[in-house]
Amino acid sequence: MRPSRLVLGFTVVLGLLAAPLLASGQSATKAHRIGYLGISSPSAEPQYVHAFRQKLHELGYVEGRNVTIEQRHAAGRAERLPAFASELVQLKLDILVVYGLWALSDAGWKPPGTLPVVFTVDPDPVGRGLVDSLARPGGNITGLSDAHAELVPKRLELLKEASPSAVRVAILFNPDSPLGPRQLKTAQTVAPALSMTVQPVEIRGRGVEAIDQAFETIAKERSTGILVIGDPTVGVHRRRIAELAAKRRLPAVSTLRDSAEAGLLMSYGADFHDLWRRAATYVDKILKGAKPGDLPVEQPTKFSLVINLKTAKALGLTIPPSLLLRADEIIK
Repeated sequence: MRPSRLVLGFTVVLGLLAAPLLASGQSATKAHRIGYLGISSPSAEPQYVHAFRQKLHELGYVEGRNVTIEQRHAAGRAERLPAFASELVQLKLDILVVYGLWALSDAGWKPPGTLPVVFTVDPDPVGRGLVDSLARPGGNITGLSDAHAELVPKRLELLKEASPSAVRVAILFNPDSPLGPRQLKTAQTVAPALSMTVQPVEIRGRGVEAIDQAFETIAKERSTGILVIGDPTVGVHRRRIAELAAKRRLPAVSTLRDSAEAGLLMSYGADFHDLWRRAATYVDKILKGAKPGDLPVEQPTKFSLVINLKTAKALGLTIPPSLLLRADEIIK
């Protein structure tokens, strides 16, 4: 009888020891499912998505182990966003991360049920009715503001400092995007104080021919500088914009580093890498139980000035040393 009791006791002890290990193994294999929806093309967003993934990894999320990320990209075509969003929702997500929520919202899409949504950037989340306020978003949506419109005056100042002759500035923008008209209005308001006049130039259409037509207008207006208002549709053609600006020997400024890298004279805006990394911290908090409506919408804290010195030389410009010293990056 004693041996059998010993065996029984030993079995019970093993079972008790094994239970936590089994539970641990089961929880380790349960992966959170994150949906990522981007308005730009995959080729335009990899650095941002990489920053997002890298931060998730630092926070303990390993793809294939405890998290999976399902991606969809609209390639600059906002009308594709609702269908892609619905497609992702069908995958029973734990959370949806969106670059371009403003366009998705304009199409009438709303998050189903209580699905948490984090937007990586948005120019005016309160004004567009995405959240109740920055401090208390309410509902199931939160994220980060990119302060696009607020930085328009600074971009014009930098353009004037780099090229004092840039006094007739063409504002190149997509009139169908929520990003364009507001920034145009800001430029029109601040231009007189900078001894500048602004010339609205609309980009009508998604094809490269729309860019060519816009530059014909710029030539007729005899513009001496260009402010390119950042927009995913416009961003697809950033290299063509840079090519035509160089051909007409026009200094141009825009929002993202990609534009300066493509050949524009300079870019100045919020550090998008930082915003995407911070979006990952929102995801972490929500997956751990925080409510999106209780997480304040944050403003950008890091900004980046990039100057393309190669373009400056091609335009015959000598960038003031004081401006070069303030640059976060100089492309040679």
